[in-house]
Amino acid sequence: MQFFDHGVHDGIWSGLLEADRAPARLYVTLRGEIVAKAILSDGPKKESWQVQVALPGQVISDGVHSLVLVADDADTDAPVQADALHLGRLALLAGTPLNRDVEAEIALLRDELELLKREFRHFAAGD
Repeated sequence: MQFFDHGVHDGIWSGLLEADRAPARLYVTLRGEIVAKAILSDGPKKESWQVQVALPGQVISDGVHSLVLVADDADTDAPVQADALHLGRLALLAGTPLNRDVEAEIALLRDELELLKREFRHFAAGD
C-alpha cells in the first residue's frame, strides 16, 4: 500500500492510494487521536483510489503539528490500532511563535555564514 501526496488545497489534503484493496478505514491522526476520516473514490487506474481529507479547524493552531494518514482494518469507531499502517505525514506550521523561531534560526545561519566567510578569506590569504 502506497500513498502519493498531492498536497493541501482549500483545506483538503489529497493524494492517490495504490493498493491491492482499499483499507477498511483510512483516517488522519494528530497526537495519536483521530481528527478526520478520509474519503476514497475511484482512482485513474485499477487498484488505485483518490484520497481526500477535509482538515478540521481544530488542527490549525500556533506551532508545528504533524498529521499522519493511517490505514487499518478496524471497525469504524474503534480507536487507533497499534498495527495501523502509516501512509503519509503532513506538517502544519502556523502562528507568531513560529515566526520568532524562524527569525532566530535565520540570524544564527547569518552568523555562521559570516564566520565561514572570515575563515575562507583568512585561508585564501595564506595567513
